[in-house]
Amino acid sequence: MTTLQSAVRRRRAVAVAGAVSAGLLVLSACDKPTPVATITVGGNSVTSEALCYNDGDKLSADSLKDCVKNSDDVKSIEVGQDDTVRIGVDPKIADEGWIMLVNGRPVTDVSTHTYRTITGNAFFSAQFGTQGATNTLTIQMGEKENKGMWSFKLKDADEQKKAED
Repeated sequence: MTTLQSAVRRRRAVAVAGAVSAGLLVLSACDKPTPVATITVGGNSVTSEALCYNDGDKLSADSLKDCVKNSDDVKSIEVGQDDTVRIGVDPKIADEGWIMLVNGRPVTDVSTHTYRTITGNAFFSAQFGTQGATNTLTIQMGEKENKGMWSFKLKDADEQKKAED
């Protein structure tokens, strides 16, 4: 049993690394790619470029307003209550420090790591201040100044299954 769990964990870690590498490879053809962020749940991953990014400089109030307007056009992923959600960020994001927000509310302290995990129930529980079948996970780059934003829609897989039954 332990060996099987270890093998599953290794495969997931390899999948995350592969998704981040593939995203970076695709972006390497651009002149100035923005850093990317990746969300992985089980064997599914979504990678996103920044909604707002000013080459690592502080974002202006106007660019943040535009960013909010673009927040409807974000990638989504299904998350079960018992799933582990893996968040991977580009080293440029980690170097500046980043905060995870759910529906605009900070849920973590500043991190300088390129990888974090959090349980799925944190995104769909009144205990954590989140409710509903869909919530928005935003990664904000910068500890004191907002230097970039990446956003994802997290859909409650358990609610999706109930709706189908």
